[in-house]
Amino acid sequence: MISKHISEKEGTYSITAIRLGIENVPDEYARQNMEIIAERIFEPLRNEACGPIKINSFYRCPELNQAIGGSAKSQHCEGRAIDLDDTYGHMSNSQMYHYIKRNLDFDQLIWEFGDDHNPDWVHVSYVDEDYNRQRCLRAIRKNGKTKYIDITNS
Repeated sequence: MISKHISEKEGTYSITAIRLGIENVPDEYARQNMEIIAERIFEPLRNEACGPIKINSFYRCPELNQAIGGSAKSQHCEGRAIDLDDTYGHMSNSQMYHYIKRNLDFDQLIWEFGDDHNPDWVHVSYVDEDYNRQRCLRAIRKNGKTKYIDITNS
């Protein structure tokens, strides 16, 4: 188990990895980072939600990250980022975003697409309490490309 509520399978699951035969297995460094973000972000958020939260993406090995078109600098490849989506109805994506922003220490928090009321999912990363930037971004699509707008002070 990565944490009380995240199994190894859930933290590394990817339909793309399965389809392409990619072994999405974290090394010890990424595994330790996964445990830290689970402890500092996921578990407090899950306690606040009082129920399960869907993990869309957690660890991605570099090969998987490239296959899905992820950023070459993706924190997912280090086990430092997690994408969350409340498909279970305990807390909306907007509520999760605002809870993390107001109550937890994080590096980056991204309102991923969606609209002004609710993102399609929430991306959050955690580096270290001394290096977390508390950076808030909004992902939008412009001319077929993803653009990130800094909304830290919004």
